[in-house]
Amino acid sequence: MTCGYKDPGTLDLEALAVRENLNLPQGLNQIKKKDRAAIPQQEMPSQEAGIRGGNMTEVALGYSENQVIVEASRCLECANAPCVKGCPVSIDIPGFIGAAAKGEFDEALDIIKESSMLPAICGRVCPQEKQCMETCTLGKIRKDPMESVAIGRIERFLADRGAEKGDSTVDKAPSTGKKVAIVGSGPSGLTTAADLARLGHEVTVFEAFHKAGGVTVYGIPEFRLPKSIVQREVDNLEAMGVQFVYDFLVGRTRTVKELMEKDGYHAVYVANGAGLPKFMNIPGENLVGVFSANEYLTRANLMKAYDTEKAATPIYKSRKVAVFGGGNVAMDAARTALRLGAEEVHIVYRRTEKEMPARVEEVHHAREEGIIFDLLTNPTAIISDDQGRVAGIECLQYELGEADESGRRRPVAIEGSEFFMDIDTCITALGNSSNPLVTGTTPELDTNKWGNITVNEDGMTSMPGVFAGGDIVQGAATVILAMGDGRTAARGIHEYLNQ
Repeated sequence: MTCGYKDPGTLDLEALAVRENLNLPQGLNQIKKKDRAAIPQQEMPSQEAGIRGGNMTEVALGYSENQVIVEASRCLECANAPCVKGCPVSIDIPGFIGAAAKGEFDEALDIIKESSMLPAICGRVCPQEKQCMETCTLGKIRKDPMESVAIGRIERFLADRGAEKGDSTVDKAPSTGKKVAIVGSGPSGLTTAADLARLGHEVTVFEAFHKAGGVTVYGIPEFRLPKSIVQREVDNLEAMGVQFVYDFLVGRTRTVKELMEKDGYHAVYVANGAGLPKFMNIPGENLVGVFSANEYLTRANLMKAYDTEKAATPIYKSRKVAVFGGGNVAMDAARTALRLGAEEVHIVYRRTEKEMPARVEEVHHAREEGIIFDLLTNPTAIISDDQGRVAGIECLQYELGEADESGRRRPVAIEGSEFFMDIDTCITALGNSSNPLVTGTTPELDTNKWGNITVNEDGMTSMPGVFAGGDIVQGAATVILAMGDGRTAARGIHEYLNQ
């Protein structure tokens, strides 16, 4: 991360200077590995912090061609490809990075598409620093995964360039005559749909909302993942023959069993997420001005409450906002509140920044935009005014004790550290539990003690022909982990249908 802001043009010129100095890509094979490792990581161009806090436009602007060639040239071409082991969908990362380094961008994108049909999404929101970048040899040499090859940024460039060219053709196998229903159109469901459609199966995706995309549409803000990109991926699936049925609530409109017995689906993939928000169970959570991050972000993202001239969606007018939590959803909620007009936004988190599960880049962007971090702090009560609205929060300060079962040091309250914060809006971003709608209407599905569906190594549930993956199986997971489940289930469904 760099401190001083550089505009995209400056970053591109700096990359061009590196290219010319190293004669890239022509002279790539002559560069020693130690010299490759010495090339600095290319900074992601972005909107300036003082400007972007007032709009919903995407913050990260994407690499230029010069930056991609320079960044891809940092790859050490390790024989054991540790980065692939860190990728839940096993993308041939050295393959597409190597092609990109040579300027062979079409070939690079083709390599990605062998394993992932959602590169524009993954390139933006997947936590590469905890997956493929964490295992990158260059990052280990530099003792910092944030200094690894910027795999996601290169992937994003290739996906966006392919979209600009209109390159969305995918080879499909002949029709098998088999019908598969997919419950939920989030990353896991879309991945399964793509793989099964390519294998020749007739795929229908049932979505409870009026838009496809799941968490990528209702949960991730426009400034991090533009909805036009998600729609582009949905359009590509429709071009492959995948059908989308909206406003269809499996478990109410139809049960899983009815989809198979009445509608003739030969297999079902349940990927309806874990959309039941968790709360803190402290006094005052029923006051006006308290929201789950799910509701707050859905109103802002899916229903476009930020666009007051066009959208009729009501959104709470806030002056001082407190967001409880330290994950990506907490960052999204805080940064959204800022863009919706809040004067002051706080992240209230009971551990330190080191223990935050949010991506380093998201924390960095939030700090740049003026979000206040109240660390080692936790609310004990939400205080009401005389009209039943939030007027503030009572908090305790903490210190870190021994590590808990998650491996993070357990926060311990400091006696006598109570204090009051002047707040008028509270947003809880503490994760989600499984929504019991599908499992409650399908007793044949086995679940664990948290209500998550249990599956075997192929993604098959206890109900023959019914598979499941994503958050409904794993609990709260990342986009790429959900996609990994989708790929596994697609293989399992294909084998099941061919029995």
